Amino acid sequence: MSAAVMARDLVKSYPKGVRALDHLSLHVEAGEILGLLGPNGAGKSTTVKILTTLARADSGRAEVMGHDVAKDPARVRRVIGVVAQRSGLDPAATGRDNLTLQGRLFGLRGTPLRRRVDELLERFDLTAAANRLTRGWSGGMQRRLDVAMGLIHRPAVLFLDEPTTGLDPEGRTVLWREIRSLEGIAILLTTHYLDEADRLADRLAIVDGGKVVAEGTPDHLKGELRGDSVLIELLDPPKSPLHLPGLRELTVDGRRLSARADDGAAAVPGALAALESRGLGVATVTVARPSLDDVYLKHAGRRLEVAA
Repeated sequence: MSAAVMARDLVKSYPKGVRALDHLSLHVEAGEILGLLGPNGAGKSTTVKILTTLARADSGRAEVMGHDVAKDPARVRRVIGVVAQRSGLDPAATGRDNLTLQGRLFGLRGTPLRRRVDELLERFDLTAAANRLTRGWSGGMQRRLDVAMGLIHRPAVLFLDEPTTGLDPEGRTVLWREIRSLEGIAILLTTHYLDEADRLADRLAIVDGGKVVAEGTPDHLKGELRGDSVLIELLDPPKSPLHLPGLRELTVDGRRLSARADDGAAAVPGALAALESRGLGVATVTVARPSLDDVYLKHAGRRLEVAA
């Protein structure tokens, strides 16, 4: 069986020589959640725009449920749901009316539409607020309604673009639970939250420079990193390159030093002594097993900055 989403060698350039995608390839299997990670400008948004028929690639090929996104965009749009980063709700309409309008856009009418609306309102715990204007809803409720609108026509593939940005911890947790419960749907999830990717994604693709630089399950990617992660916060940023005994893959970002060690606890005393000899004071030291943050640092060359 072919993948629910398939992109092969996508290339996309913008004016002034900006290459957003550089032979990017990825796939999403039926029922799988693929987490797409990468810094701003890495090509995530361009990839999603091409796969949802909102942009055309310069070259390469992409299919959604066997439909070519360039040659048959109308069929692609019938089998996908899209939840954009910015809410698509009409704040002057009720939750029920928002869902009803979305269903009508996909050809639903009469009793089947009313049943589907009621089903989604109940599923996302929005029934009590269904007849209130959505402008008065909490951010978490609005975001759950956005997802419900993306599901109104029972799509085979759902695109979620940073779905929990701006939500409080409780709102994020509730939405995570709802997303994980969507069985049988292929989901492509873009996110800036590594804990979200670790919690939700069956498989990850890290994008940098317009191409996929690492791919695999969260556990597999973390397991590829040998040894411990060492994070040292300095009192002042170093003024020259650092080489510390016992540490490898050392990177410096302002006052923050990130490195790896075969045995972090054993390597830290020598590293601290070396820093002290250079007049560099230390604020904090953390030794931990590999995390997705370490995976991202290795493949993208920097830590992922979370959007506010």
